[in-house]
Amino acid sequence: MTSQEIRQKFLDYFKSKDHLIVPSAPIVLKDDPTLMFSNSGMTQFKDFFLGYKTPTAPRIADTQKCLRVSGKHNDLDDVGRDTYHHTMFEMLGNWSFGDYFKKDAIAFAWELLTEVFGIPKENLYVTIFEGDASENLERDQDAFDFWKSHISEDRIINGNKKDNFWEMGESGPCGPCSEIHVDLRTPEEKAKVSGLELVNNDHPQVVEVWNLVFMEFNRKADKSLEKLPAQHVDTGMGFERLCMALQGKS
Repeated sequence: MTSQEIRQKFLDYFKSKDHLIVPSAPIVLKDDPTLMFSNSGMTQFKDFFLGYKTPTAPRIADTQKCLRVSGKHNDLDDVGRDTYHHTMFEMLGNWSFGDYFKKDAIAFAWELLTEVFGIPKENLYVTIFEGDASENLERDQDAFDFWKSHISEDRIINGNKKDNFWEMGESGPCGPCSEIHVDLRTPEEKAKVSGLELVNNDHPQVVEVWNLVFMEFNRKADKSLEKLPAQHVDTGMGFERLCMALQGKS
């Protein structure tokens, strides 16, 4: 599949699941003093998560051009040093604003990757948030239970706050997340070392491809967490990484 076909398949899939397809927001943000550039797909929807504005639809999907060169999500030091960070990149995403939550977000992601795109299930691993005592945050048992119906338990990995609690910046909407990683190594390499040992260990061929964020909290200026008025889903899939996986490229 060409990159254009891959992008269109993503959008068509979520259109079939009653998502409104919207255009990418400008890279340079207009009305957000906390960010200079769109650093993720959710930046244009921030006011929906916080309850300041009403979303145009309860389910939305799009592809967003992103730049991560400053602030909390700064990839500039990684560009050129590893094989999977880009200066500008594209993020495919689907959102639910107070509509579906973890169960459907996980089911959609699994169906799209394994049935629509045909990625072999034995090449996939997922991570869930292990909890954090310092913030009174419990392990994401719901995500674990929902994943269990799709993937074997030994492929579900506990992840710490750094990897599995997503925050847009120093303040703002945030929540536990569940990442999907793909193992693109040869069968010979897989026989020597399990992919389990390589997830989140900077391996050039065992990479995160999609992050499902379950927006439940708002990080306030004093660093405390408060519950959002509703529960939302915010996902981001690296378009270039997906193309790499589907086209057999490095």
